[in-house]
Amino acid sequence: MAYTFIPIVHIVTAVFAIVELGLTAYLASQYNSWFRYYDGDNSPSRVNFMIFNSVWSLLVLAYVGVVPLYMTSLFHRTAALALNAVTTIFWFAGAIALAVFVGGPWECGSDSFCGSAEAAVAFGFFLWALFCCLTVIDALDSLRSRGHNVSTSSKTNAYPGA
Repeated sequence: MAYTFIPIVHIVTAVFAIVELGLTAYLASQYNSWFRYYDGDNSPSRVNFMIFNSVWSLLVLAYVGVVPLYMTSLFHRTAALALNAVTTIFWFAGAIALAVFVGGPWECGSDSFCGSAEAAVAFGFFLWALFCCLTVIDALDSLRSRGHNVSTSSKTNAYPGA
């Protein structure tokens, strides 16, 4: 079954991943600057994991969205399903960890650090929902086409009956 909205979901997910990458990179840079929002020497591991999630998601989206179109011999449906499932788990874990770390909701006012942290949490949950949707659709498509040809474009020669 051809889903025509899947490429749109891939594009929206890629844009959200780029936004998340920018937000979490800004947070990491503020942790490592002279402001020292954090007691440690470097940015917290939760922020670093969200940066990893963003880069990982862009790589997964490149494989799932571009490879089937241009390099079909390298694409495997089960690998794409596994990558989507792992990415969904990563986003869920990262969004929960960052939400617990940030706390809130806070009244940020004009504090760009506070607003960026809350926006990073929100985009993390949006990305989790998008990857969850992509995983479910990919799993349903894999289960429907498992082990047989499901092409509906060809006519069958079945006798309709008496």
